[in-house]
Amino acid sequence: MHSAPGERVAVTIVSLLRLAWPIIISRSTQVVVGLADAIMVAHLGESALASATTGAMNSNLVFILPMGTVFIVSSFASQSFGAGDLGGARRYAFYGLAIAGLAQVLCMALLPVLPAGLSLFEYTPEVRDGVRTYLQVRLLSGGLVVGFEALANYYAGLGNTRLPMVASLAAMGLNILGNWLLIDGHFGLPALGVAGAAWASVISTGVSFVGLLAFFLVQGGGARWPRLHGREFLRTLRFGLPSGLNWFFEFLAYSFFVNVVVAGLGTTVLAALMAVMQLNSMAFMPAFAIGSAGAIVVGQAIGASARDEVPRAVRLTFVLTGCWQGMVGLVFLLAPRWAFMPFTGGVSEGELLDTGARMLRLSVAWQLFDAMVTTLAEALRAAGDTAFTLWMRMALAWFLFVPGAWVSVRVLGGGEVAAMLWLTVYIGGLALALYLRFRGGAWRRFNLLEQDFPPGVRTKVPPDPSSRDPK
Repeated sequence: MHSAPGERVAVTIVSLLRLAWPIIISRSTQVVVGLADAIMVAHLGESALASATTGAMNSNLVFILPMGTVFIVSSFASQSFGAGDLGGARRYAFYGLAIAGLAQVLCMALLPVLPAGLSLFEYTPEVRDGVRTYLQVRLLSGGLVVGFEALANYYAGLGNTRLPMVASLAAMGLNILGNWLLIDGHFGLPALGVAGAAWASVISTGVSFVGLLAFFLVQGGGARWPRLHGREFLRTLRFGLPSGLNWFFEFLAYSFFVNVVVAGLGTTVLAALMAVMQLNSMAFMPAFAIGSAGAIVVGQAIGASARDEVPRAVRLTFVLTGCWQGMVGLVFLLAPRWAFMPFTGGVSEGELLDTGARMLRLSVAWQLFDAMVTTLAEALRAAGDTAFTLWMRMALAWFLFVPGAWVSVRVLGGGEVAAMLWLTVYIGGLALALYLRFRGGAWRRFNLLEQDFPPGVRTKVPPDPSSRDPK
């Protein structure tokens, strides 16, 4: 479904689901990529599983700052769309691509220091070598990952969530095929193990990004090559960097939690935790997609000067995210061993399965908190209220979660149970803080597009052909 500029999506559960289902598929495919890496290397042993999942987590730690920054492209695009300015929305896609270029430079600069950095953590030698091998390959695609995210957020802001879905499905299919070809070696290709999983991710990301970029550049009508403005790019960074730092510092805290707090408990617990988080990430993606759909509606309403519609949009979004996360919690509570078994190679007994099932059942405690966090954080981001979320995540993560988990697990010997409980405390505290922030109404004072256009620039243009749904 495509709307003309200024023709906003109605705030109903049906319209939210119509926007959300392609995002659900897109986000779920991204998690399936990580899940496929984990499952398809699991038969190589616990060390390979820990290497691939921990390597993927650490690569995401590098990617998440620029990725989180370009999430703001959706906010600018949706508000510009609501104001009837497609040309303005397209400019912000180019600014997102510029951030992707900077991200690739950052990734290349990190390659020489990987061995020294990984030596700081308590991995076994085999896991350390596997993580280093994975990262040396995966970081080659950092700019591609961020560029894909920038374009996906641009199209989502216009209400066209299907095109990024098609590109994400292609990436997922290529990744699974690449894993099969490169992990164990088929059709005469070398068996690369953990490195094969990383190469499959690099190749699939590159192909899907190039395809989406080609579509973006070829389509676009009169706004194909818009005139860019330096102060708009700086404005993108002004609102986008808090969003990126928001995600980065949370991932950094989580990385510390995994690499320092949990890694010292042994390979079995580390592998179990990473598998549990993969499952939670996959189960969480529909809720995140619904939250992103709600953010599109929020941004378009703000761009059209209809802020009074925002609270209703947020309430409906939480109804959907909460229902989904509640169902996820029931599955994890009632059938944790069944849910975890793919990570054991089908083995129905053993320490890894027992540990993973126990941790999976404990994760039930944070499911509804997660639904609230994603709904409110996405809505605040769409309004431009990104700095508060940044500071709150930093404060709770680094002054509550990290020290609390460290003392409970490493000093008091609480083990994986204490680790999981501290995750619940962190997510619950963040949910409460974001709820109070939204209810306080500070988001009403933000305006992303205020004084953002030189005289004569902000004009309505014909609908952008690139924002139509692919047939």
